[in-house]
Amino acid sequence: MHIRISGVVYDSIVDGPGLRTAVFVQGCSHGCPGCHNPHTHDPAGGRDADTADILAAMAQNPVCAGLTLTGGEPFEQPAPCLELAREVHALGKSVWAYSGYTLEALRAMENPDVDALLKETDVLVDGPYLETLRSLELKFRGSTNQRILDLKHAGPAGPACWKDPWDAL
Repeated sequence: MHIRISGVVYDSIVDGPGLRTAVFVQGCSHGCPGCHNPHTHDPAGGRDADTADILAAMAQNPVCAGLTLTGGEPFEQPAPCLELAREVHALGKSVWAYSGYTLEALRAMENPDVDALLKETDVLVDGPYLETLRSLELKFRGSTNQRILDLKHAGPAGPACWKDPWDAL
């Protein structure tokens, strides 16, 4: 399946725990001031890629812990990101996703592809980057408003927020 990306890092250690494949999706409507990846904002930027090629490269790496969908905004290309997530789960690996949207805003979209991608996401780092809340002390996120949400083990009360344990790392 076609996906527009800025790039792929096949050995990331900063986009979630373990050695991960980070797919930097191209296109983001948030335009957060101070964004770490402003080159990913223009949906016409980056390059075309095939999800099958990304998956084939991941399958060749036995020490890869999983996939991280970042960007850009993965939930603005939910169908190809969903395909990646499903296939990565079939490989027995985890899926993390970063979004400038909050979980509540994503659910309110009532978009079937967004909903399905959320179901395939083990951990969601949500919320816009806010430069005024920037902290270099945080693990896996840039500002204190962003949450690390365990969607895989979510109970009836909703997802557990991992903020405090990750801050202690």
